[in-house]
Amino acid sequence: MTEYERSRTMPAQPEHVFDQAANVDQLDAWLPDALHVEAAGLPAVTVHEDRTDEDMAALLRARREQMRLEWGTRGRSSYTGWLQVAGIDSGASEVTVHLSFFDNSHDPGEQAVADALDTSLRRLEEQVRLRVEHTAG
Repeated sequence: MTEYERSRTMPAQPEHVFDQAANVDQLDAWLPDALHVEAAGLPAVTVHEDRTDEDMAALLRARREQMRLEWGTRGRSSYTGWLQVAGIDSGASEVTVHLSFFDNSHDPGEQAVADALDTSLRRLEEQVRLRVEHTAG
C-alpha cells in the first residue's frame, strides 16, 4: 500500500470550504484534470480516468458534521481517499487530502500524485475564493 497526503490553508470558514469541496456538480472544477466524476445516485459514482481511459465504480460520501469527504473504488480495493477540513485561527481553514493506493497499477507515482494534489488544492482554493467573493459581493 502506498499513501500520500497534502494540506493547504485557505482563507475561508470551514463550512464554505467543505460545501465547495462536497458539491458533486462542481467536483471537476477542482479535481485533477484527468479525473471526471459522474454521480449515479450517491453515494455511488463513476470515475473516468483519462490516464487509463477507464471508468471505475466508486463511492463518495460527504460527512458534513465531520467536515469530511471519503471516497474509494467499489468492487475492488484499488484506492481510497479522504478530504478533511478543519477551522483554524481568524476564519481560515486547513484542508488535508489523503490517498491510499492498494493496487500499484492505479498509483501514478509519487511526483504525479504530489503535483495532482497540490494542483487540486490550489484549484479548490480558487473555487472557494470565487464563492466567498460572490456571496460577499
